[in-house]
Parts: sequence; structure tokens; C-alpha cells
Amino acid sequence: MKKISAKNTLIGMVLISAMFSGAVLAQEANADQSADAAAAKPQAYSIDGRGEVARNSTGLCWRTSYWTPAMAIHECDPDLLKKPEVVAEAPPPVILPPEKITFSADALFDFDSSKLKPNGIQSLNEFVTGIEGVKYDLIIAVGYADRIGSDAYNKALSLRRAESVKSHLVSRGIDPSLIFVDGKGEANPVTGNSCAGERRSKALIECLAPDRRVEIEVAGTR
Repeated sequence: MKKISAKNTLIGMVLISAMFSGAVLAQEANADQSADAAAAKPQAYSIDGRGEVARNSTGLCWRTSYWTPAMAIHECDPDLLKKPEVVAEAPPPVILPPEKITFSADALFDFDSSKLKPNGIQSLNEFVTGIEGVKYDLIIAVGYADRIGSDAYNKALSLRRAESVKSHLVSRGIDPSLIFVDGKGEANPVTGNSCAGERRSKALIECLAPDRRVEIEVAGTR
């Protein structure tokens, strides 16, 4: 068996000590670097000796001067981390197709008259009730006459009837600027050529009744 000299033993002890010291120094250096890095990183909240977020007497977290909303944490600022509520958008308005309602002129007026009859007033009142809740852009009232009489007379009569309808609608609260009126006279007859004769007679007047009318058209949204 070889004998280990005292000199070699001493050298070995020195080397082991140096290696141990180097490892300790390396660990301390790494710890110092980590501490320096932590100190260099801005802290949003103050930390106490236990490594926990410091709080004031009311339990609120102490924010540092570096704090921003983006650095908020749930235990201190839960309200800032709430997901925004999704607000349901209102449904788009329903666009209504233009609606045309035809009123018999004989139901609204006496023959050859533009003054509304009581039954005619009731019919128009029901029309106004029917469009409640509709945001209308325009109401068009067009009067028509039969072919008995001159073109000029029939056109003037149909226009007066349309204007009487407008006046009543305005009296029920409809904006007059939203009502357009026109008189077409004997244009666009509904009866076509189905009614024979030219002379004014009771039979011809009854046959041409559908041509005497007031058409009301409403376009809008609900």
C-alpha cells in the first residue's frame, strides 16, 4: 500500500477548499444578479418582508409609482380585470314594403262631392290607428274619378278629394309635410272597358264605381 505524504494531503485540502469557495461565490453572485434584476424591474405593488403585497389599514394594496392598469393583479384590483360586458345590439328596424290601401270614393264622399261623409271619416280614423307605431317617411294620397264629365273637371274633383283626405289626416296628428297629394282624374280606370255607354245614367254610374277611389300609400319602418 502506498503511503500518502503530508504534502500531498495538504495540497488536496487546499484544492477542495478552493473549489468549495468558488461554488459558494458563484451561488452568491447568481443570487446578487437575481436580486439586482428584481430591483431593476418596476414593481406595481409594494412587497412586505414576507414577500407578499403590502396593504394599508383598510386592506387595500399599496401601489407603487410604477403602477399602471395593465399591471393590475386580481387580488388587488379585480374590477380592472373583469371582462367587459357584451352589450347586445338593438335589432335593426324592420323595413316595411310600401302598403297601398284603396278607399272607395263613394264610401268617403257623396257623388260629385269632396266633403267627407261620417262613414268616410270613420274609415280614415281606422287607417290612422293602423299606422300607429310605424315611422313613415311619406304618405301619398291620390284621388281618381270615373270618365263621366270632362277630363279637367274630373282631375280637379279627384285632387279636391285627395286634399280632403290630407286635411283629415292632419287633424289626427300626422305631419302635413309628410303627406303628398295628387289628383289623376279618370286616369288608370279599374273597370277598363267593361262599362258600356257614354251618357250619364244610373247603371253607368254604378258600373264605374270602382274607378272613383282614393289610394293611400305608406312607406316606412316599424
